[in-house]
Amino acid sequence: MTASRRLSAFRPFTVAAVGLSALLVLSGCGLGSPEPSTPVSSEPSGNDLQSDIDLAIRTSQSYWKAVFESQGAQFASVEGVIPYTDPSEGDCGGEPFVLNNAFFCPVGNFIAYDQNFLAGQYQAIGDSFVYYLIGHEYAHAVQDLLGIEHRLTIQHELQADCMAGAYLGDSVRASILAVEEGDIDELLISLETVGDQPGVPWFAEGAHGTGQQRTEAFAQGYDGTTGGGSAVSACLA
Repeated sequence: MTASRRLSAFRPFTVAAVGLSALLVLSGCGLGSPEPSTPVSSEPSGNDLQSDIDLAIRTSQSYWKAVFESQGAQFASVEGVIPYTDPSEGDCGGEPFVLNNAFFCPVGNFIAYDQNFLAGQYQAIGDSFVYYLIGHEYAHAVQDLLGIEHRLTIQHELQADCMAGAYLGDSVRASILAVEEGDIDELLISLETVGDQPGVPWFAEGAHGTGQQRTEAFAQGYDGTTGGGSAVSACLA
């Protein structure tokens, strides 16, 4: 996934014309053992990863600012996006950071992520994981800004997946981001990777949803509405 200004540098995958939900049906929701596309370049460097992180943050912030302004509402961006490699490097309301994780901290209004975890997923899955992860955590920031609360954790998480899908879908349709061949495979693998392990009850505290549930929620936001306007309305209905 890249900024659209680099469109001439690759052959785009025409996902916007087909719709992500249609692709999910054709691929069996990508929940078995999806095969990643064959790499066309060498292993991504740390500089590539940071560039994708920066672009994901910048486009997420710009997207939500535009959504809020279109509704005549005031938008406040997160205070920062903090990488860490050790739990002792920071805390959220007195709770230490957690390894192999990424989260939005409402107390300090910031997003934090385990740098080694994200780098590992970036190398194992691809750059789409970065845009999904940042999009999901920024969605939590927007939920907090809007005062959205849910009785069950899974409801909050699936809505954030939907909102992440809306951000990416609208950004692709607006040619702000461009989808490269193989990115859809990466998104499907990403959503399966972050799904709850078998046996986790849907009502459990901390439940996020199965891979299939998270994929369906993301696709709902990505495809959005057919009547124009922001795809976010598909997530807030």
